[in-house]
Amino acid sequence: MKTLFMLVFSWLLLGGHARGEEANQTAVSFSKDIAPILLDNCLACHGAKKAEGGYRVDTYEELVKAGDSGELPIAVSDEQTSELLRRLVCDASERMPAESEPLQTEQIELFKKWILGGGKFDGSNAGESLSLVIPVTNYVDPPETYKQPIPITATAFSPDGKLLVTSGYHELIIWNPEDASLVHRIKNLGQRVFSIALSPDGKTIAVGCGEPGRSGEVRLVDFNSGEIKGVVARTNDIVLDIAYRPGSNQLAVASADGSIRIIDTLTLEEIRTVASHADWVMDVSWSDDGTRLASASRDKSAKIYDENCELLSSYTGHGTAVRGISILADNKQAVSVGGDNKLHRWEIDGAKKVSEVGIGSEGFKIVRNENNLFIPCADARVLRIDLTTNTIAQQYQGHSDWVLTACYLPISAANVNTNMLASGSYNGEIRIWNVADASLIQSWFAKP
Repeated sequence: MKTLFMLVFSWLLLGGHARGEEANQTAVSFSKDIAPILLDNCLACHGAKKAEGGYRVDTYEELVKAGDSGELPIAVSDEQTSELLRRLVCDASERMPAESEPLQTEQIELFKKWILGGGKFDGSNAGESLSLVIPVTNYVDPPETYKQPIPITATAFSPDGKLLVTSGYHELIIWNPEDASLVHRIKNLGQRVFSIALSPDGKTIAVGCGEPGRSGEVRLVDFNSGEIKGVVARTNDIVLDIAYRPGSNQLAVASADGSIRIIDTLTLEEIRTVASHADWVMDVSWSDDGTRLASASRDKSAKIYDENCELLSSYTGHGTAVRGISILADNKQAVSVGGDNKLHRWEIDGAKKVSEVGIGSEGFKIVRNENNLFIPCADARVLRIDLTTNTIAQQYQGHSDWVLTACYLPISAANVNTNMLASGSYNGEIRIWNVADASLIQSWFAKP
């Protein structure tokens, strides 16, 4: 039974007499104040994929529509009741969020002020998802010291080979690969970093990051200063891979929402969106001349697009999630790896398999240099595949956990004496290898 206090409180929240008085108070912003609460507390049960009671809150446009009850979520006149607010303050049998703690008093007060102020939308597109409506955020600082290492999900050498950039928690961590010393930390990034790509001039780091199931984006960072130069490709789930188009400032962005976005990193404009996958896009890569784009997806397909991102072919030979892909130098064939523990080599025209190589484990994002492929694997190895013979030419062994990422540094790209390979594993270990003989040059755990 409702207490007298609850009845009075509900009347104050919903009654017409309070509306005019409360509207004069400081305005509450939907994008800054309301959307984050909805995202954290309501979206799981009232989103596009799951809409309890036929009611959705994933966009403002849906929020103001009545659910199965037919009751208006936001009152449009003093004689009406705002069902959304009533559900936040009523007794436990109807209160939302269901089967969870009620919202904090301060949060309910924000809803009260916002609704009594007219329940207005202050964004540019009422049909945008909550994660895109919420303004670009400044993230919390990473811990000064890590209690334990975290998985290394992305790595990249600086153009001169003197620095190695690795993923961290809300940050990039920059190391001296020669002695494993910590050089620098770049903060204000998404919770987890899944991909790192350097611009053609080496001055900007593109960082694909996000919080699983909640948000994703690419942050463009000045390599030297760590300043955030722009935030692009914002989405409602994590960004899993990014790749610069050769000789261009265009960036391909692969996301867990199933899309690929092409971004102009100078103007920060989205050039186009490709939506041909039905599940997470795990990897994207360009052909050497930038005229073709490849994608690998959890929907069990690998796809090739032309220079205008029109679909050329779709390969489904893996029969399971595809996690890595590369277009070969001749632009006629592609290679891909996935959950079937095999490397597939196939013709782009007609999507016909040419050959396969058993790799003994699930492979992840492919790194290609001329006729060599480097494949990080779930069985704690990195493999070098010789494309001229279609065989495993080298095994880089010594990790004790899944190897999730690898990056390659050729002699021609830096002042080094040997081609080097860096790999990062699930348990936070980084290893630097001599490519020629698979000998270990350096190893450490990425734990500031």
